[in-house]
Amino acid sequence: QVQLVESGGGLVQAGGSLRLSCATSGITLRLWRVGWYRQVPGKEREMVAFIPAGSDLTNYADSVKGRFTISRDNLSNTVFLQMSSLKPEDSAVYYCSAVLSTRWVWGQGTQVTVSP
Repeated sequence: QVQLVESGGGLVQAGGSLRLSCATSGITLRLWRVGWYRQVPGKEREMVAFIPAGSDLTNYADSVKGRFTISRDNLSNTVFLQMSSLKPEDSAVYYCSAVLSTRWVWGQGTQVTVSP
């Protein structure tokens, strides 16, 4: 059974940092595309960052480039999102995702709130 469990969310002041973690189980992490998405009420879920399967290349939404860093540890099967210089508009529920071909798996999400 594939499971993704996010942690690390919370309340932080603007300009601060947070590190999100996504513990995965039931998959060989390096074979899957992994990523982070976020969603605020009333809006569609948007891509924040992802790493393609079998690659170390990273991809980011323009809104987070230079501030966020995605990484993965294939030994511990964990995906990370280091977030720095946080802004109030970064506030959202952040979801970890894993994709293999057409199969998408999501975590339960973790809330990030950035105060002005």
